[in-house]
Amino acid sequence: MLNLKEKDRPIIRKLLAAGCCARCVLRFCCVGTCSSYRQSHEDLHKELLTFIREENCQQSHDASGQGETEDPPNKRMKMEDNISADDSITSGEPQTDSDVCPICLGVLQEFCDPTFVKQVSDAIKKEQYLFESLLLTVSLPAQLSVREHSCWLHVKQEVRQKSMCLGKDDVIQVKDAFKWAIQGKICQELGAAVLANSQFEVSVGFTHPETEEDCHFLATTCPDCFKPTKNKASVFTRMAVVKALEKISDENFTKHYPCPPKKPSSKCTALDTTCLHTSIFIAGRYNKFSRELPQTPWVIDGERRMDGSVEELIAAPLLSSFRADGFNFSSSGREDVDVRTLGTGRPFAVELLNPHRVKFNRTEIKQMQETINQSSDKIRVRDLQIVTREATSRMKEGEEEKTKTYSALIWTQKTISNTDLEFLGNTKNLKIAQKTPLRVLHRRPLAVRQRVIHSMSATYMDTHHFTLKLCTQAGTYIKEFVHGDFGRTKPNLCDLMKTDADILELDVESVDIDWPPQIPD
Repeated sequence: MLNLKEKDRPIIRKLLAAGCCARCVLRFCCVGTCSSYRQSHEDLHKELLTFIREENCQQSHDASGQGETEDPPNKRMKMEDNISADDSITSGEPQTDSDVCPICLGVLQEFCDPTFVKQVSDAIKKEQYLFESLLLTVSLPAQLSVREHSCWLHVKQEVRQKSMCLGKDDVIQVKDAFKWAIQGKICQELGAAVLANSQFEVSVGFTHPETEEDCHFLATTCPDCFKPTKNKASVFTRMAVVKALEKISDENFTKHYPCPPKKPSSKCTALDTTCLHTSIFIAGRYNKFSRELPQTPWVIDGERRMDGSVEELIAAPLLSSFRADGFNFSSSGREDVDVRTLGTGRPFAVELLNPHRVKFNRTEIKQMQETINQSSDKIRVRDLQIVTREATSRMKEGEEEKTKTYSALIWTQKTISNTDLEFLGNTKNLKIAQKTPLRVLHRRPLAVRQRVIHSMSATYMDTHHFTLKLCTQAGTYIKEFVHGDFGRTKPNLCDLMKTDADILELDVESVDIDWPPQIPD
């Protein structure tokens, strides 16, 4: 039974006379019981008509108790005409365009039937996602807000006459009614629960050819609400229409738009059902052993210069396992193509976009790590794990406060001895100023960055070569500190040693950040 009250009778009569569907009638009667909307359209109509007839029978009974045997002819004729019209809706005959609800434009009619539910469920199954729950979202044509406003004004006049109150915000939204009607059936089809916080989103959308025709008067009366945007095909977005309806007066609205709304010439058309899973984040540390491997694809003037990259070698097996549509790679800093990353490696995170599978146990994640490591001898990954989006921010926190340790092979123009290197070990917390290096000026803004060389130590090799170990503030350009970059880094190693110097090889020995958590072998 529907949870209807005596005050709902005039609203039901008025809406049915306007050609509204049963579910829209329930919305305006503020019926908030989900199960009511799951009933078939035909059963809901029958219950509404039965509810009205109960009133008619009561009126006839009361009249007969006062000595009258029947209703006045004109009243009886009007009542029979209304009931006859309503009965035609529940006759079981196929709907025609004239049967389309003037408020929801058919969304709460046949689109709530099992046939459409099956269509949506099949579309989800076709995408082959693995999920335990889903979130159903609905997008509707903007003019539904216009038509609902029109019907609310139509009903408001009736309820005022009977000293009742019906706030516009009290009316159940079409979106909510639609979800209540179909989401339970979809869950039965798919064997999944509907959760408000589900990471798997199923979107059902509708369009209607008369949107601009229904909304056009609002652009004339409230032009400031409708401003063209590059990303929108039409100015009549739902938010713009709602904003205009809040501004326009009831009197002005009724001058330009009929109340109740006129019958539409066609119903809504359902758009393709779309599915989207929120991103999954995979973190770990990588070592790079090659001096001919860029961190990201190396493209210059539209031409790729080297095959492969660190991010592609890591992401390829992950994309396959998670069946994701794409990825975004980020790391704690980056090394040049000719620089190796050794030690415990560099922290990284991969955002996997729209993954179709997200549940993996520890053993399966470890197998992914092995797959990555076996795919190439140029890199190695450790501590691979699934993390939250929030956790990835730790990789970037305090970026400039981190320290990094490097090992570099240095050449000097001047002949050197072991004694010439001793002063380097005594140099602590050397402050340097670095203008943006010439080699990266095409992709980074010109600026002077203050950095600190915390400590250095040197190991003599021969009269023109030595190994330099440095512990520096993150973000220090090591190559430029060595050769000076035409004086753009001051002081530099050339200044300190009073000779020209250059860097022949560079290795990252450690990136001192305690993230992601270490995973025991």
